[in-house]
Amino acid sequence: MTGWRARLGLIVPSSNTAAEIEFDEYAPEGVSIHTARMPLESVTVGALDAMSDRALECAELLAHADVDAIAYVCTTGSLLHGPGFDAELEKELASAADCPAVATALSVDRALEALGVERIAVRTPYIGELNDRKREYFEAAGYEVVSIEGRGIEENVAIGALAPEDAYRQVRGSVAADTHADAVFVSCTNYRTFPAIEPLEDDLGLAVVTSNGATLWDAYRAAGVTSEGLGRLFESG
Repeated sequence: MTGWRARLGLIVPSSNTAAEIEFDEYAPEGVSIHTARMPLESVTVGALDAMSDRALECAELLAHADVDAIAYVCTTGSLLHGPGFDAELEKELASAADCPAVATALSVDRALEALGVERIAVRTPYIGELNDRKREYFEAAGYEVVSIEGRGIEENVAIGALAPEDAYRQVRGSVAADTHADAVFVSCTNYRTFPAIEPLEDDLGLAVVTSNGATLWDAYRAAGVTSEGLGRLFESG
């Protein structure tokens, strides 16, 4: 039987080409991944806002697959309206699908809390306007953002074309100076990061949380399964 241990439902932007690959590659035995898509081509405030209107429909469709938990796999889309919007989104998705639901922004918050993090260095592929929203969100949630830097990319398929090596270089080339950070957060569920997490933690001596890593960790918790192999976060339980 498919997903005899757990079935995870993902709600992803239509132009996301990274999340399903990373989730599937790191799924433990008996866990299957099932996806619904919301329309998005460019990563802008207006496009992200419009995209979220389709989230509940996606959750209802995933319920047809009898999933055990749902993840809204979009960082900025789940923090766009500040703390509180993410929790309400999780509540609405859980009701629509009749199963637990997590949203990436709140998953990252839970991951940072689990690691005891207070100060973060943030690296993204985004344009400045979205980085500003991200800083506002994490500062309102009680974190000190010691630095935030993006690549200035707006087209989502261009973000998806980045490799884990690009994530490694972006972080390794700029975070060493952020001596006051407790952890690095690499944002965007369309930014492939999994192979870079442990090398970055080894080389920087800091915890590294990524959008997909935090979402996967949180979704597993919601579904009642455990997994290993993605750095300090997954070791934290």
